[in-house]
Amino acid sequence: MTFPILFVLFIIILAYTASSLLKRPVEISMLVASLAGGLAGALFNTPHLVELPRHLVEGAFTYLDVILVFSTATIFMAVVSESGGVNLVVRGTTRALGRFRVLALIVLMIIVLIPGALTGAGSVSILVVGAPVALALLSMGISRKRTAAILFIIAGLSAAAPPVNIWAMVLCAGTAIPYVGFELTLGIPVLLLGTFAVLVLGLKRDKSVDAIALPEVPAGMSWWRVAVPFLVFFGLVVAYRLWPFNLPLLGLPLEFTIAGLVAWLLSPKRIDIWRLSGQTLKRLLPLLSIMIIVGMLQQVMTITGVRGLISYAVISAPLVLLFISFALIIPLSEGILAYGAAAIIGIPLIWYLDSIGLHATVAIAGLSLLWPLGDALPPTAIIARLSIMVSEYKGSLWSVLRTMWLPWLIQTATGILMIVFSAKLEFLVRWSM
Repeated sequence: MTFPILFVLFIIILAYTASSLLKRPVEISMLVASLAGGLAGALFNTPHLVELPRHLVEGAFTYLDVILVFSTATIFMAVVSESGGVNLVVRGTTRALGRFRVLALIVLMIIVLIPGALTGAGSVSILVVGAPVALALLSMGISRKRTAAILFIIAGLSAAAPPVNIWAMVLCAGTAIPYVGFELTLGIPVLLLGTFAVLVLGLKRDKSVDAIALPEVPAGMSWWRVAVPFLVFFGLVVAYRLWPFNLPLLGLPLEFTIAGLVAWLLSPKRIDIWRLSGQTLKRLLPLLSIMIIVGMLQQVMTITGVRGLISYAVISAPLVLLFISFALIIPLSEGILAYGAAAIIGIPLIWYLDSIGLHATVAIAGLSLLWPLGDALPPTAIIARLSIMVSEYKGSLWSVLRTMWLPWLIQTATGILMIVFSAKLEFLVRWSM
């Protein structure tokens, strides 16, 4: 049985590589790899050719819950941004805390963290708050290159932050682990690493940077109009935990929808909610399609035996070598496969780490700190390219990567150490529940 599995794996890699060399988007390349792998498996009746369409459709719906959370949360943040709430917060923060540089940097960091934490996508943080925060950083005398580096690191961490972490959701769905206990397990390292990054990259003022005008705020926008939708959302999330037997479980998609309607009703300017929702989903289409195709590829790799072969390769590797390789393999897998890396590499990895006595939830949190770094690596590099775009930096991607070398190393070390000592960090999970 080894030859058919290796043959299917070879076809999957060949199809993905060929599509990538033809400059096709990563989601198209993954779709081509899924179809090629399924057809290659059909040669050995794994699956039978007649059953292949059914498996592809089943796989496409694997992460439907994640897609719903992602979509509704992004629309919610788009409404807040369109109403002028983001500009108000950024402008107010810069003016109020301009003399307290450290505090201003930390508050701006939190502003960037919120959209990604609520949606699970660092690219949403850049799309929603990236431009006004970049203006605020530039107005503080931070160069465009360092601004791009700050936005990338913090936006990547926002994708790993609770309550919505797509890598963790994919791993939990694939390993039958409840998606609970990540609040402190991820929240504490994200805040510490984010604070370290903004201070290292932003504490020094570049006197050569020209003065930049802060973003304008629409007339009638006020702090309470910004705060109420978030209070509604977090209130709905917390209410069920306080009274679990008296309130229905609404779920994150409905909670984000309710909060988005509140933000729309409180907006001081008229917002065409249907047009905005359509535009937002259009921008999200590449990311949503990746989640659909990841499920298809995962299904194909499971029924053809490729996933089992990868699992065996993981558990047969020397443990020390495996831990050291995380610094390279995990970011590279994100750069090539995007969220598909969690399904293809992460799921068998968590099975193995759990089997040798490590704590699965903490190990997932550690991996979640490593995957965002891959969003600066080709061929995808989504967050890095967006960060450079909103910062209007004219230099190369590699020059930005060299600027962030120290935060990168610290984040890598933190993620690996969390995995290695996950059993000793179990208390973080207990405190989160």
